[in-house]
Amino acid sequence: MSVGIDLLEIERMEQALERRPGLALRLFTDGERAYAAQQGRPAQHLAARFCAKEAVAKALRLEVWSHHDIEVVGRGAQTGVALHGPLAQLGVQVDISMTHSRATAGAVAMVRSRGQAPGARV
Repeated sequence: MSVGIDLLEIERMEQALERRPGLALRLFTDGERAYAAQQGRPAQHLAARFCAKEAVAKALRLEVWSHHDIEVVGRGAQTGVALHGPLAQLGVQVDISMTHSRATAGAVAMVRSRGQAPGARV
């Protein structure tokens, strides 16, 4: 089992998206962008999803990867991660927890082998 964590200032995400309008297309899937667009402050939700992607990449110890290969799906208590492309073949279960305040977004990811119960020792 491995764990990753990431934090981001939401204002930093807002500024980056303002400066580079194509950045959202590169970092987020259609579903992630659509979800954020329905929210009062889209960058707040994109920042949390970005943190989740980074936390998953850290837990998987990835050095090179595509942001589209890690997708945050669902909402609320049903939020999870779908792995695509080469990451889908890893045979792992990913659990995430995301949060945000007005200023900061963060996420924690826990990665374990499929079939391994939460809390089980490896």
